[in-house]
Amino acid sequence: MRTADAAALGIVDDQEVFIRRAGYAVAVVAKQMMRGAYGRRIIVIAGKGHNGDDGRVAGAWLSQWGAHIQFVHADDAGEVFIDPRSADLVIDAAYGIGFRGTWSPPIVMDVPVLAVDIPSGLDATLGTIAGGILVADRTITFAAVKTGMLMGDGPSVCGEIDVVDVGIDPPADLHTFLVESADIAHWIPARDRGAHKWHHGVRVVAGSPGMAGAASLVSASAMRAGAGMVHLSWRGDTNSVLPPTEVVGHALPNEQWAKYLATDIHRFACLVMGPGLGRGDDIGVEVRAVLRECDVPTVVDGDGLVAAVDPNGGHSALLGRTAPTVLTPHDGEFAMLGGDASHPDRIAATRVLAEKTQCVVVRKGPTTIVSNPMGDVFLSTAGDERLATAGSGDVLAGVIGACIARGLDPFLAAVAGVHIHGLAGSSCAQEGVIARDVVSVLGEIMSKLVHDVD
Repeated sequence: MRTADAAALGIVDDQEVFIRRAGYAVAVVAKQMMRGAYGRRIIVIAGKGHNGDDGRVAGAWLSQWGAHIQFVHADDAGEVFIDPRSADLVIDAAYGIGFRGTWSPPIVMDVPVLAVDIPSGLDATLGTIAGGILVADRTITFAAVKTGMLMGDGPSVCGEIDVVDVGIDPPADLHTFLVESADIAHWIPARDRGAHKWHHGVRVVAGSPGMAGAASLVSASAMRAGAGMVHLSWRGDTNSVLPPTEVVGHALPNEQWAKYLATDIHRFACLVMGPGLGRGDDIGVEVRAVLRECDVPTVVDGDGLVAAVDPNGGHSALLGRTAPTVLTPHDGEFAMLGGDASHPDRIAATRVLAEKTQCVVVRKGPTTIVSNPMGDVFLSTAGDERLATAGSGDVLAGVIGACIARGLDPFLAAVAGVHIHGLAGSSCAQEGVIARDVVSVLGEIMSKLVHDVD
């Protein structure tokens, strides 16, 4: 956006055009928030740059519509106290996406705040806050959402986000995207009328004594997300895991898993490996052997992520694969894989690990980051705190596996799986959600996405 802004605003004759469009859009949203403008009292905090210009234009429009406008310079805002007796709305047009310092915002008590482009003081790239910030009830941003609005503190300070087109063309070389349901709806093909159960088969290697639930969840979620056939194998004896009714299940041999799985792996469109397998050097040997010898698209999750790394910390088992691999770490597993989990730029760090491992990396979090080895990134904000429950990650692994089995490119399948999983979680009850609740609504979510396309 900085590149796009510079290109657009660099043409002197066009500067005022974009500012007028942006200011008018801000005025319209402000009017909506107050349910009218006539007689309303509005305080506009305006800086000296183009962000402040947007606020000044918005104030002029609102004044024409009958509102009383008070302008406060951003440098003086820290000395101002605002409560419902003095204002109906505060417009934060102090600083935009180029701001790199700290500022002192006014004290605002129970008065709605509308931020222009981004809440002043929020880092537009990282989502960090270095000093003071005025939490917005609503943010109107231009041309595209900024990554900092989705990362770190961004979601908690931006409120509802409106994206407005003011005629600024995006740069041609884009590599970071926010996924939306319309994208998924067009990516996932409806199952063909003549489809056979083996057209979308998923092989699952998951579960062990005491971790039977992981195996059940990943298998059930794969079936609910469209896998026609799921075969499950687990560590331990035959009675260690009770597979879902529709799933074929067998215990793994004590050793030489790769040889056992290779006998019919060609029948499956995807392998999902890792949830609930347990940890140990012997498990690592077996998992890495499977990665080397079973060259089908593979989703590696949970304990499989730790096992996939060589004892010396290398990635030879992953780098030696010719079929695509999807890794689904949370931050702890991200670090175990060799990623820099403490890096302030989570997107950049995820790109680095994807390139290092030559895998698609799904870095789970409040905003999930999906990167391929070439550095293309999708962000998903579909889920919420309801997915912070045991077994939720197992469900995600199964959904991604099913999306691959349905024919999606593994990178897009990972993005689709994350978004579907998020939508499923946020459609559950507000309290008391457990992982199998998420599984139970996958069919409804998939039906809406695949079949309700305009």
